[in-house]
Amino acid sequence: MTIKTSAAERRRWSRLPLAIPVFVRSRGEADKELLEFATALNVSAGGMLLAVRRPILRSTQQVSLEIPSAPLAAMAALPKVARTLRARVLRMQHGEGYNLVALKFARPLLRPQIPGKLRRRKLSSAL
Repeated sequence: MTIKTSAAERRRWSRLPLAIPVFVRSRGEADKELLEFATALNVSAGGMLLAVRRPILRSTQQVSLEIPSAPLAAMAALPKVARTLRARVLRMQHGEGYNLVALKFARPLLRPQIPGKLRRRKLSSAL
């Protein structure tokens, strides 16, 4: 399978090709909650591309993404990181035995870089 890219890239953030397990929660017919196991194929600060078995998602539908973590990480005194993300379905492409779902996060994981603007950083001395 090949992924088409346009000459003028419209994305704000670079995508990382990662295979991450994700649980997708959504609402189906009669407002029934659906839970689907999926695999993130690539991730950026603005969204992700998922591979799911069943076509349970509709375009513009809101979903909740849960990234499972190992029990040790949950118990350890590590910095808390977001494991649940809200997103909106942008589009879905049907394949053989799976569906590709493009999602946009409700809130980007990072602030976008503005070309031509420098961010000011507070400098501290080690002395």
